[in-house]
Amino acid sequence: MNEFRPVNSDIELLRAARTDPNAFGDFYGRHAVAVERWIRAQTPDMATAADLTAETFAQALVSLDRFRGATDESARGWLYGIARNLVRRYHRRGRVEHATCQKLGIQLDHDPDELAEIESQIDASIQTPELTQALNDLPDTQRQALQLRVVDEMEYDQAAAQMGTTEHNARIRVSRALKTLSTRLGVSQ
Repeated sequence: MNEFRPVNSDIELLRAARTDPNAFGDFYGRHAVAVERWIRAQTPDMATAADLTAETFAQALVSLDRFRGATDESARGWLYGIARNLVRRYHRRGRVEHATCQKLGIQLDHDPDELAEIESQIDASIQTPELTQALNDLPDTQRQALQLRVVDEMEYDQAAAQMGTTEHNARIRVSRALKTLSTRLGVSQ
């Protein structure tokens, strides 16, 4: 005999997800493709869209207790609000990173033959007293996150594991470090 499972509304799924992981899985399954398509239209590549989609649902899951909506529309609005904030943060971080690279004299558009020259520019820029002081003034956690993600080019999950924290916290630490460096180095955001 087939067991009938009613199709829950989005609001019912989010309420149930506070105690039932399968309910959040159903909510994810219902919206992941649409959210990823929306994010993909806002970002430069599929990998970034996939990463931001995963982070959208991760943030939704950890903030379920704060959701107070009463309708399916408010549930979707809440989810897309999280996605929108992550996309904004992604673009803002990109502008900050771009401005910092310009301040340091690092050319962003280059061909493969220029890689060695760019690496030497980075090495030379790191030695400047102003940047060195700004890096030294960062809190240890931010400096470590910046080192692992930007200098050592680790993925966020690897950097988080190395630091003994969550991927979300690793992202926050890198973002804050870059913002602090931009401010101290006089880079307009």
